Parts: sequence; structure tokens; C-alpha cells
Amino acid sequence: MLITMSSGQADETKPTTRLATFGGGCFWCVEAVYQQVDGVKSVTSGYAGGHTDNPTYKAVCNGDTGHAEVVQIEFDPAKVSYERLLGLFWLAHDPTTLNRQGNDVGTQYRSIILCQDEAQRVAAEKSRAAAAKSFDKPIVTEIVPLKKFYPAEGYHQDFYENNRTYPYCRAIIAPKLEKLEKHLTKP
Repeated sequence: MLITMSSGQADETKPTTRLATFGGGCFWCVEAVYQQVDGVKSVTSGYAGGHTDNPTYKAVCNGDTGHAEVVQIEFDPAKVSYERLLGLFWLAHDPTTLNRQGNDVGTQYRSIILCQDEAQRVAAEKSRAAAAKSFDKPIVTEIVPLKKFYPAEGYHQDFYENNRTYPYCRAIIAPKLEKLEKHLTKP
């Protein structure tokens, strides 16, 4: 709860930022996409949607935790809407492939939207229905309540920003960002 002072009295106001949690394959890719969006304050790579407390990267990659690699996005709804973030989600990965994105295979790479509240669930369902018209195959994206988000280890944070010459970044992330930029800027 944010408290502001005016005229000597406390007022409750809405928080200035909100959270969105998405998984669409490797969290390095998803993180890099949302870090480019105006109105996004921060993007944290992590794990969610599983059954193990305090998962590690190794355990998640082994498929032992049920968690997906996800990002948690802190955004300013006055600058970018949750619906806009959802629209970018459908463009940034292939939501029709079950438990994989490209060469990344396993439930940890599944397409998933983890909702903070009922309003996000409704918006996600509506967005998925609209996005389905753009794909030849059915969308397999899970839409579930967020129970707990676990930040990933420090070396996963800001991975693309800190490792642009890393082969995965050059081969996978950079072309994805270029493709999205062309798509988003065309008339």
C-alpha cells in the first residue's frame, strides 16, 4: 500500500507499478524482449508454476520441480498496459509448441502466463482468444494463478545485456529482438 501525504492527512492511492509474470521458453530471451519496452521498470528472471520451494537452475533444468523459466515484469500501467505486454508475449515466442521453444525442450520451457489476480486472468484469456486467430495451430499456453515467484540466480539476471557476444545471445536472442523491432515498427 502506498501512502501519500496531502494536507496533513494520509491518503491511500493505487500503486504506481504492477507485476506481470510470463514464461515463453528460455528466460534470457523473454527478459531481453521486455527490457526493451517503454514503461517497464524492471524484469527479473526466475521460476514459477511448480511444486518445489526455492528451486535452483539445475533442478528446474532437470525437470524435477515442475517450475517454468519465467520473467516477472514490473511495469508502470500509466505508460504500458498489461494488455500491451500480453500482445508482445504472443509475438515473442511460439505459443503453439508444447513444452519447447526451438531447441529448448522440457516443461521448464513451456508457454505460461501466471496471473496476479482475476483481472489479469480475464485479460489473459481474452488476449489468448484474440491471438489464436493469428496461428494455424492451437495455442497451448497455460493461464494459471501465480502462487510464488522465485528469482533465478544472479548470473541469469540481465543476461543478454551483460553477455551480448555469448553464442546463444548472438544466435537466438539478437535475431529475435531484430524481428520483433521490425514487426512493431512497421506501418
